[in-house]
Amino acid sequence: MSFRIISAAEAASLVKHGHNIGLSGFTPAGTAKAVTAEIAKIAEAEHTKGNPYQISIFTGASTGDSCDGVLARAKAIRYRAPYTTNPDFRKAVNSGEIAYNDIHLSQMAQELRYGFLGKVDLAVIEACEVTADGKIYLTAAGGIAPTLCHLADRIIIELNSAHSNRMMGLHDVYEPLDPPYRREIPIYKPSDRIGLPYIKVDPRKIIGIVETNWPDEARDFASSDPVTDQIGQNVADFLLGDMRAGRIPSTFLPLQSGVGNIANAVLGALGREKAIPAFEMYTEVIQNSVIDLIRAGRVKFGSTCSLTVTNDCLQGIYDDMDFFRDKLVLRPSEISNNPEVVRRLGVISMNTAIEVDLYGNVNSTHISGTKMMNGIGGSGDFTRNAYTSIFTCPSIAKNGAISAIVPMVSHEDHSEHSVKIIITEQGVADLRGKSPKERAAAIIENCAHPDYKQILWDYMKISGGKAQTPHAIQAALGMHAELGRSGDMRNIDWSAFK
Repeated sequence: MSFRIISAAEAASLVKHGHNIGLSGFTPAGTAKAVTAEIAKIAEAEHTKGNPYQISIFTGASTGDSCDGVLARAKAIRYRAPYTTNPDFRKAVNSGEIAYNDIHLSQMAQELRYGFLGKVDLAVIEACEVTADGKIYLTAAGGIAPTLCHLADRIIIELNSAHSNRMMGLHDVYEPLDPPYRREIPIYKPSDRIGLPYIKVDPRKIIGIVETNWPDEARDFASSDPVTDQIGQNVADFLLGDMRAGRIPSTFLPLQSGVGNIANAVLGALGREKAIPAFEMYTEVIQNSVIDLIRAGRVKFGSTCSLTVTNDCLQGIYDDMDFFRDKLVLRPSEISNNPEVVRRLGVISMNTAIEVDLYGNVNSTHISGTKMMNGIGGSGDFTRNAYTSIFTCPSIAKNGAISAIVPMVSHEDHSEHSVKIIITEQGVADLRGKSPKERAAAIIENCAHPDYKQILWDYMKISGGKAQTPHAIQAALGMHAELGRSGDMRNIDWSAFK
């Protein structure tokens, strides 16, 4: 079967007000770009005419500016799930313009299959190759593309020549059965392959091919600094200590790492620590730092959902595909983030917190409890099921006006029952086996900035120390309230709450 070549504008014209659109990709990697940019133009034209035009968007994770950015600015999005990093989208969410649903990434595909989110009218899938019999070879990410292709009434392929077709074979496409027929996912080591290197669909569903040459809208992260470098070294020292104590096998365990400059600093420190053996990754994203460690022989294998790397790094992978082919695999997000597999493999999770409270509860999504930052992403998938769950963050922000260690988090994403280790540039709080009051002491003494240690101890004094989990309820969010009043948490006066 031969497919019709159409323009991005022609493809976008098929999207109508009220449609639910599914997009490939996971982070800006592998995300459809050309069609969404044209949808934004249609929305602006319809709004100029006084007509309604908004759509709902289902993705694997965040996208680039050509999707979340342009569509948010065009006021074209009614509903969006599950994760984003675009500043214009974030502004629209926090001003109430977009209905945003922050879903665990491992659950996004299955919630679509279960019918919780409505039908998928059209899927737009970026590919490096598509065959006449309906084999779709994805580009730099797995995301929820297999489920979208199976559920969508119609499929548009963005055939993107910016991605080498040497990518063919790197994916491992596998969809679990839904309950009550689901079976175990047979991954027993990060390098196991259990599916196909392509998505197979009825070719009659593919209604057009949009030919593009559009590189991924990759993000550069801030360079490391003394604070992130110290956090990275603290993580490496902790893991090395656990290995020497026999709590981690001498062969080490697979690692999961989030996105950003702290994650890069942590991986850099682990790579430099030669007493830690070469290790494997079972994670949702792979950044430049991991590719460097693979080249250096410090990472033996990387299982991921997305190559969240800069474009020059991605081109380097394509150029050296003979080297990388047996060292990387890309999976759909419900497999890369699957709780069953994470627990079986004994993955050590490493994610970033916005704030941590005295008992180990973590806020990773909301600024001051109300303003969405990016979303929970896959941090919950890994944290709740990890062999050891680690959260990192600088102890202070805004030149010390904000403490990352607070009496009570203003929004809770990860409870004390799941969080095992807190690490800042100040040190390490090992919460394993500790009661709530013991956790509070460890966090204050080891992780809080010196400017805030006495402030936090003073809170504990007014919190009713005989309780199982002491809190002065009327004062628990006092540091956040003080930040709103004076712009500096250090100005808190606990005597007002006695």
